[in-house]
Amino acid sequence: MHLNYHFLKYLCPELETAFMGKKITSCFSQNKEELIIEAHDGIETRYIRAHLHPPQIFLSFPENFQRARRNSIDLFKELIGDEIVACKVLGFERAFYFTLGSGKILLFKLHANRSNVLLYESESEIPKKIFRNGIAEDRELNWMTLNKELDLSRKNFEDLDGNASKFLPTLGTIPRQWLKEKGFPEADLAHKWKLMQELLDMLDTPLFSLVEKNGEIHLSLLPEENPIKTFSEPIQAVNELFYLALVRGNFEKDKNSLLKKYQELLKRTNSYIQKSGQKLDELRNSAPPSQLADVIMANLHEFQSGKLETELMDFYTGETILVKLKPNQKPQDYAASLYRKSKNRKLEWEQLEKTIESKIKLVTSLESKIEELGKIEDFRALKAFQKTYGEDKVIQKDAVVLPFKTFEFGGFPIYVGKSSQANDDMLRGYTKKDDIWLHARMVPGSHVLIKTSGLKNIPGAVLETAAALAAFYSKNKNESLAPVIYTEAKYVRKVKGSPAGSVMVEKEKVLMVVPRGPEEIFGKAE
Repeated sequence: MHLNYHFLKYLCPELETAFMGKKITSCFSQNKEELIIEAHDGIETRYIRAHLHPPQIFLSFPENFQRARRNSIDLFKELIGDEIVACKVLGFERAFYFTLGSGKILLFKLHANRSNVLLYESESEIPKKIFRNGIAEDRELNWMTLNKELDLSRKNFEDLDGNASKFLPTLGTIPRQWLKEKGFPEADLAHKWKLMQELLDMLDTPLFSLVEKNGEIHLSLLPEENPIKTFSEPIQAVNELFYLALVRGNFEKDKNSLLKKYQELLKRTNSYIQKSGQKLDELRNSAPPSQLADVIMANLHEFQSGKLETELMDFYTGETILVKLKPNQKPQDYAASLYRKSKNRKLEWEQLEKTIESKIKLVTSLESKIEELGKIEDFRALKAFQKTYGEDKVIQKDAVVLPFKTFEFGGFPIYVGKSSQANDDMLRGYTKKDDIWLHARMVPGSHVLIKTSGLKNIPGAVLETAAALAAFYSKNKNESLAPVIYTEAKYVRKVKGSPAGSVMVEKEKVLMVVPRGPEEIFGKAE
């Protein structure tokens, strides 16, 4: 109700007392949606602070305000030196104005998301300047047309059939809710009139309460069961509302948002440690692919005459195993691929151990930061925390829409471009020269990146997974086997004037893979 006529009619007389006789000494903004006006009478300085950033529309009238040294701009220079002589509310309207000694009018229009401050020359119907220039209709607003007269008689109430919105459109959310709770919609006309008179009596009683409703702080002129604070003076009430709802509210919002991000990262990290630990146990306890390769090489004669499958005795376990070759595949080539897998398996094993070790350290760090963040009680300490842990700037930033899908396999982040333009954005803004770049060969598709963090050896399983994603996000998605090229990102470059997503590639290698999407690889949809 702080933007409501029923509150403004109490606020304006007190503002007139506080500001009358004071000359405006500065008018500036250090936030494009907030206007600060300083007024002084040789003895006392007061400020008008209008925060008009939708949906947070708040006013405050502090006795002190520290102007920032940077990012501050002077506005409404015509006001400087002019004296405030009166402050009046417009009848049954969410607006009030200051009259100045020169005859100028400074109007505060508090129409929710269309709130604005407008400056009128003496006897002018059209504003000379407006604060929020984006509200085009305000450039032609005649402030005198805002003043309204309402007929609050019983006859008019009955003529309107007890329609509260038409009878008194200035009520606002809290009074409307009070009427609803009292059964106004269902009541007969006589009882509706009684309830309306009871409500008007309460609105005519200058007692101001701050209450929490649906997680937000509101100002109420009605009796409240559990108010946060109550005031008899409207300036005190609106100043405290500004602090609790805007300053304190934004601090709690920023703190809780950052805390949630750290907690989510901690949860993901613990989950990764658990899953990677299981994977590491499997690698340690399962037979290496080289054992099967040894069995094949010892039985090459079993694949004579183009035979593609046969049962062999595994001399490591004493069990009979079925070995199948792909069409046109030689047993020696299959064995060679198994030897490479064993080599990559060792690299994957070592990489997993290193990654798990680093993730365990990250858990300790995150737990410490979460505990420290939970104890912070003001913006200054929050900013100091963010500066201290500047390495977490990706976490601390507000959520942004990335031009790529993100996955993780074997401790390595994998990025997949979302579109041709996104492919360019990813290459330009999120790629380092040692990252591995992949793309389906000779067909349209997404660019794919493996973020290597400077590591020279990438496990084969990671490379094959990224290649499978590159094939899946291409025109070869439905092929049984698809070629994918890969190279270090430093060998991939844009040609000036080329279409979005088009690049020149050097020193590429080719990998044949089965196209696989996120659901098949990670057990979840993208």
